[in-house]
Amino acid sequence: MKIILKEDITNLGYKDDVVEVKSGYGRNYLIPTGKAVIATESALKVLAENQRQRAHKLAKIKADAEALAESLKDVALTIGAKTSATGTIFGSVNNIQIAEALEKLGFNVDRKLIVIKETIKEVGNYKATLKLHKEVSVEVPFEVVSE
Repeated sequence: MKIILKEDITNLGYKDDVVEVKSGYGRNYLIPTGKAVIATESALKVLAENQRQRAHKLAKIKADAEALAESLKDVALTIGAKTSATGTIFGSVNNIQIAEALEKLGFNVDRKLIVIKETIKEVGNYKATLKLHKEVSVEVPFEVVSE
């Protein structure tokens, strides 16, 4: 079934994308929770008109995301964590700690936009991907050190 997304959904699409999903997923989860609507002919016309009217706003949002990505290219973070004698972290480093470290440097990035591909349980160097816009993402290296 074809649906129009009302908000960004990880591993499915971004707001206002027309995507194909299994009918159970669409009818039982996406549509009742307000995350999507069925892609009827009239809904597609309304979507096209809304996108045409919002084109300049979206261009500004993308330009802001590109500017933020450009300023984040040279950033290297250091995150302190409590560790054992062998270098294993008590707990793990997650996107919340990365967002806090970025905020200390003056970059306000929502933690939901930060993706870490692996679980970080040891001291070392890692990379996090910041998905600032559907077309703009930047990798930020960070080092986990023992406190």
